[in-house]
Amino acid sequence: MRFPSTLSSYFARQFLFAVIAALAGLTGLGSLFDLIDLLRRAASRPKATFGLVSEMAALRLPWLMMQILPFAVLLGGIYAFWRLTRSSELVVARAAGVSIWQILGAPFLVALSIGALATAVISPISSVTYARATALDNAYLRVGAGPLSLNGGQLWLRQSDNGLIPDGVAIIHAAGVSVHGRVLRARQVSVFRLGRQDRLLERIQARQGTLLPGAWLFTGARTLEPGHLPSPPGTVQMPTDLTIARVQESFASPDALSVWELPGFIGLLARSGFSTVAHRLYFQTLLALPLLCGTMSLVAAGFSMRPARRGRVSEMLLSGAAAGFALFIISKVAAEYGKSGALPPLLAAWAPAAAGLMLALALLLHLEDG
Repeated sequence: MRFPSTLSSYFARQFLFAVIAALAGLTGLGSLFDLIDLLRRAASRPKATFGLVSEMAALRLPWLMMQILPFAVLLGGIYAFWRLTRSSELVVARAAGVSIWQILGAPFLVALSIGALATAVISPISSVTYARATALDNAYLRVGAGPLSLNGGQLWLRQSDNGLIPDGVAIIHAAGVSVHGRVLRARQVSVFRLGRQDRLLERIQARQGTLLPGAWLFTGARTLEPGHLPSPPGTVQMPTDLTIARVQESFASPDALSVWELPGFIGLLARSGFSTVAHRLYFQTLLALPLLCGTMSLVAAGFSMRPARRGRVSEMLLSGAAAGFALFIISKVAAEYGKSGALPPLLAAWAPAAAGLMLALALLLHLEDG
């Protein structure tokens, strides 16, 4: 029928515009707080200028948008359905024989599409900009060990090195890395120990390196110094403040990887012996994002389609916002349980959205059929 399709398109547009407005407002507010926090951290860093801090805040915008998206769908949906109810458009549509499921079909599909677009398109953009913002953060705002990456099975690490001079730096490259139990081993290791202004002080070329508490132990190692002959192969120790846990945490953050890159990186971590829980959880969370957005749209509808003549509308709207926020918090709590290993990543990512969907459908069935 022409009429229901036209009406569905109208409801979908109203819902979409409201969600976009909510997303823009929440992202702008969140970005403002993020900028204030970055300025606070940059107060004691002379090299961190206001322009640099503003660039970091701008680079984090897509990532922030991804975090806020489900709640923006909720608030935008509540506003859109409340506005349609207040203007009696929903009342007239239902009086004309259009069921609540026909009314919600188009907004639900729009919410699913928004979530799918965020996963497939915004996620890659967010990963690139977030990685750049993290690199700037590590370079100008953080102290201690620098960036570490695992690329193609090769390890690159920059760490502080006070073994030769104060405030020295060591850059470590390994052709391969593996973890067995609580022992991290690297093979074909090259270590560049640098002084001020990146002046080379010493180079270590080793067959194997082992991370011990407080030190790297290099075996089959030769030491090369400018103007000197290489030393005979032997064992060399180099101080470090790294631990296996810190090495694991220093790998590319899941937020810095797009949904298309995560499967390959998860396989690389698994082959190297590192834990893949955080990355598998983030991957499943991205896949579940469309369902979570769709669930939020139904939760919004369930609490905002009450006719104004029945009264207590404000209480219903506040209850809807509270219910959606509770679902949002539950999804974050489940994610933390997933990271700790208490829940399987698949269950931690999908269970909150699926449970919320069932509750929203139950509420809508109660409103429709009484």
